[in-house]
Amino acid sequence: MNYKNILAERRGSALWLTLNRPRAMNALTPELMNELGDAIGQAETNPAVRALVITGAGKAFCAGADLKNMSYGNDHAGKFGALTAIATSVLNRIKTTRLPVIAAVQGIAFAGGLELLLCCDLVIAARSARIGDGHANFGLVPGGGGSVHLTQLIGPLRAKELLFTGASYPAEKLQSMGLVNETVDDDALVETVEKLVARLAEKSPLSISCMKKMVANAMTMPYQASLAREAEMALDHTGSDDASEGLAAFAERRTPEFKGS
Repeated sequence: MNYKNILAERRGSALWLTLNRPRAMNALTPELMNELGDAIGQAETNPAVRALVITGAGKAFCAGADLKNMSYGNDHAGKFGALTAIATSVLNRIKTTRLPVIAAVQGIAFAGGLELLLCCDLVIAARSARIGDGHANFGLVPGGGGSVHLTQLIGPLRAKELLFTGASYPAEKLQSMGLVNETVDDDALVETVEKLVARLAEKSPLSISCMKKMVANAMTMPYQASLAREAEMALDHTGSDDASEGLAAFAERRTPEFKGS
């Protein structure tokens, strides 16, 4: 897959998607988001791909929307509207893809970069990474789900702290808030993510996809409804080949070989 604004590279069982606008701190444009969405779509059709990794080239994960481009001319609302429409669609695809999505964060993840991070399933950050919302610094507000996802994940008090102050925080502080799974030394970031990918590849891709939906349901459905839906999904899943293989492997004391069906 050849793109102008991202790099798509298979590494073992994962497809690594690298935002590749380092001179612009990997700032988001409609073109970049379209390419990201296309790459995710192609990965979803490949059974050999068990995970997606999203990262950034150079010294940033992502600095948010390309404000330099947005500031040209007078049609600011039109430009933001075009980017928001595409970004919302692609970010939703990240949240709903059957594949587990890992954010490998180095440098800054700001504004739209934070919104991208919030849509990933797991977040591994370099110790030097700085993460924040930042919209308030430029008289803007989130348009890619930032206020919604922050409130769901860390509660309204912490969400308002990030949103109102526009401050950037060390990755370890965001880990304590529940937005980062693990903080590692900078030179250990890639290796840590690769080990996580290898661990996920040993599991049933069908189980991971099902559990991803269960967690999403728990975040959006009423309590009793999400419990009932989990039971339905679990019963349906027991009829899958992966469930049969897992039980057979347990009985035979061997390593299961999951196919994702």
